[in-house]
Amino acid sequence: MKHNVKHKNTKKGEPQVPQTPKAYSPTVLELTSDRLLADTKDTEQRLNGYYVRLVDEEFTEALESDVENEIHSLKKTSSNLLKSYQHIALMEDEVSARLKDVKKSRRKKKLIPAAPANAYIDRAEQKAKHFAQGINLYKLLLVCFVGSFVGVVIELLWCMARYGRFESRSGLVYGPFNLLYGAGAVLLTVTLYRFRNRGSWVSFVGGMIAGSVLEYVCSWGQELVLGSRSWDYSDMPFNLNGRICLLYGFFWGFLGVFWIKNIYPRMASAILKLPNRAGKILTWAFTVFFAVNIIMTGLSLYRWSERVDGQPASNGVEQILDARFPDERMQRIFPNMVFGDDYAAGYPRN
Repeated sequence: MKHNVKHKNTKKGEPQVPQTPKAYSPTVLELTSDRLLADTKDTEQRLNGYYVRLVDEEFTEALESDVENEIHSLKKTSSNLLKSYQHIALMEDEVSARLKDVKKSRRKKKLIPAAPANAYIDRAEQKAKHFAQGINLYKLLLVCFVGSFVGVVIELLWCMARYGRFESRSGLVYGPFNLLYGAGAVLLTVTLYRFRNRGSWVSFVGGMIAGSVLEYVCSWGQELVLGSRSWDYSDMPFNLNGRICLLYGFFWGFLGVFWIKNIYPRMASAILKLPNRAGKILTWAFTVFFAVNIIMTGLSLYRWSERVDGQPASNGVEQILDARFPDERMQRIFPNMVFGDDYAAGYPRN
């Protein structure tokens, strides 16, 4: 089953007919705002009359009641206008972003095709009644799997470019997967999905906040459970307990924009090609694999920390873990993880 999310204007071979832009015509909302401005000026003139009466006339309960009514009306009008302004600003931002994304997705690029607009993805999922429509459980699981793999590949390439060597960035004992990236992909998707058709600035702020929170929680959780750290930003300016810093917060912000505007729609477009039945089976198969992988990773890391403390194997399970996941193998998989004296000294410093 194939789902085409690209938009076409004409059939192949048909001549392109130039379209003349329509002349600008104001909408009902704009005309209403024009009338509102005129009514505001009329109200101001009426209030000027009250100012004169308050000074020149005898102060009466009727005059006080009239002025209080005007005050109540102005407060109510101000509240309604503020709500209208906020709603209109959101609509303007969304329609501008949708138009920009659709135009960008239609541009022809020679090397890398442009990512489909999220509006195309939404429509294609709706028409196909796809099993991974929206951000349901199937979609989030698939995003987690792909994100766990792609994140490791990107960091491997970054490590190669920066240090001139390949170094494991995996977070699981089986395969090139790191759940931190998978969890980050899921968190960015859940956080930014509602803003996928909004301006990039919203995704930047959302990505910066969500990514920093995730990074802090993961660092704190690892230290609490294993007594170790895999990264430390204590030497970076504007850091918080060495777990997060402003610079990497900006990186998360840019990643949020790139994710929801470029990576996610490409991923969603690929997921759309999975047939419903086969896609569900494949998703649950990966879920079982990751569940076993997570359990084995947790056991092997805990046993590794015990070996660092000099504790011998006390049962058959620990003996198997020592044989299958010795220190050398664990060090290759987790080269930046430190325990004991090294951790207390504050290493590593990334």
